[in-house]
Amino acid sequence: MMTEKRIAIVTGSAKGIGKAIVKRLIEDNYFIIAVDIDDFEGARLLHEFGQEEIIYINCDITDEKQVQELFHRMINAYTKLDLLINNAGIIKDDAIWNMSIENFDLVIDVNLKGTWIMCREAAKIFKEQKKGRIVNISSRAWLGNFGQSNYAASKAGVVALTRVLALELGKYNVLVNAVAPGLIDTPLTQKLEQHVLKRLIEAQPTKTMGSTDDVAHVVSFLASDQTRFITGQTIYVDGGKSIGAGI
Repeated sequence: MMTEKRIAIVTGSAKGIGKAIVKRLIEDNYFIIAVDIDDFEGARLLHEFGQEEIIYINCDITDEKQVQELFHRMINAYTKLDLLINNAGIIKDDAIWNMSIENFDLVIDVNLKGTWIMCREAAKIFKEQKKGRIVNISSRAWLGNFGQSNYAASKAGVVALTRVLALELGKYNVLVNAVAPGLIDTPLTQKLEQHVLKRLIEAQPTKTMGSTDDVAHVVSFLASDQTRFITGQTIYVDGGKSIGAGI
């Protein structure tokens, strides 16, 4: 299927921040390759936006062969790639003395290794094309959160990966940046007990949560032609929490 639209891959696209990014990029005239492992939510996403706007592909980003097949399928169908958004991620929180090695490995595999594999395959295409954009979704948590030694480490790795790829790909007209959300109103935060959520909101300088659209707007900005001289940067969307305010 050929299209004159720009082509974007969005991982973790079926709900939450990923879905908001898909919606915003469609408004920006992208055709979306929506990648996730939740087929139920993926089907709902496809139904909501339609086949003229997106295609949904089930892909485990920690599986090198599946990712390579994803990119092979994409290039055969569309002949190009303009933008990669690495949003897929998981959380398995616990204090380090209670954390299993399995939950450490799982979070690192999805959040860091999976992002790395996606970036590597995209980099091959972008280097050949001599153009492209990568936006990696990190987290304010990379600065440190109690009970998130695995998650914080994985998201710190995403920040470091972003900086390295900006250095490696800059001469090929490829820009690589990261977005670090803080407390965002997602299905995950909605599951928190109310007293816990209230305490988290009180720790915010703004005394509010952000929305998924707040993150999507910044992704759109970094993907736009207005940001041709921005690379290797991490932009916080966290209501100022990254400056160290707390209770």
